[in-house]
Amino acid sequence: MNNGGTALVCGAGGFIGGHLARRLKQDGWSVHGVDIASPAWGALPIDTFTIGDLRDPAVCRSVIDRRFDEVYQLAADMGGAGYIFTGDNDAAIMRNSALINLNVLEACRLAGCERVFFSSSACVYPRHHQHDADSADCVEASAYPADPDSEYGWEKLFCERLYLAFNRNHGMRNRIARFHNVFGPYGAWTDGREKVPAAICRKVAEARDGGEIEVWGDGEQLRSFLYVDECVEGMLRLMRTPDFEGPVNIGSDRPVTINRLVDMVCEIAGKRLTRRHVPGPTGVRARNSDNTLIRERLGWAPSQPLQTGLAATYEWIAAQVEAVRADAAPAAPASTMLAAGKAQSAAAPVAAV
Repeated sequence: MNNGGTALVCGAGGFIGGHLARRLKQDGWSVHGVDIASPAWGALPIDTFTIGDLRDPAVCRSVIDRRFDEVYQLAADMGGAGYIFTGDNDAAIMRNSALINLNVLEACRLAGCERVFFSSSACVYPRHHQHDADSADCVEASAYPADPDSEYGWEKLFCERLYLAFNRNHGMRNRIARFHNVFGPYGAWTDGREKVPAAICRKVAEARDGGEIEVWGDGEQLRSFLYVDECVEGMLRLMRTPDFEGPVNIGSDRPVTINRLVDMVCEIAGKRLTRRHVPGPTGVRARNSDNTLIRERLGWAPSQPLQTGLAATYEWIAAQVEAVRADAAPAAPASTMLAAGKAQSAAAPVAAV
């Protein structure tokens, strides 16, 4: 991988941005990050990290003050179905994310940064292609005629056109990928913005064996899910592929129903749970990544089994659930704590997170 350049990660304090920043540093890059808040899970091992609001053009110009070899624009106002599909956050999502992209792109143009990666979404695809399993595969060209199922999808589609316009009018070489349900450790898991895999992992971790968990809708919604390490790999390959700007899907092409996803997490946890189906936002009926184009242009496509990523994600989220429980538990008497300490000294250690 083209080591030794300088990279800026916008949204480095977030889930995908944090994983990307670590990978770039491991690959030998000089890595600089910016986000509206500090990384949620501790300091990143990168060269600099700036706290700043990219909705402010002055902040963008101060951060993008030189020619970076690569800029990754992942900053956005986003979340899971409970945030995107209720309609309550539409104005904020469109305004905040559009401002960020307008400001970042203009600052990059002024600083001479030619190559900017934009993280679009499978939510750009029209509703009429996603009614059932027979029409679930999202081919890139099928995004038009446009009819996304959310304002989040419309904003992403607008910004795709914005990045392509900067390519045409300003000689930039921007890259666009449409992510399909990225999941993994160090992401939102309990704040209302978590995606489906994290929400299910949390619910299963919190439930007692033999209990039940809530599932929005009938659970027969069809989705594919992409582990974050493969998402990062796809981003890097796209950025370094000559003469291909995208948009291109980065996602798994092995869909499962939400009910099956629940069963897989229960198997990983070693629990038998009952699903209780309740009303809630569910999005389109079926969506899957068509990976024909990514194989043709990048010579690569995601291939990791879903179970592998789910196991790592469940382990991490289960540890967070246990940590919260431990913090909430009343303090034990000193004699009890001493006895527990003696018992633990002979036991196998808990897996590190």
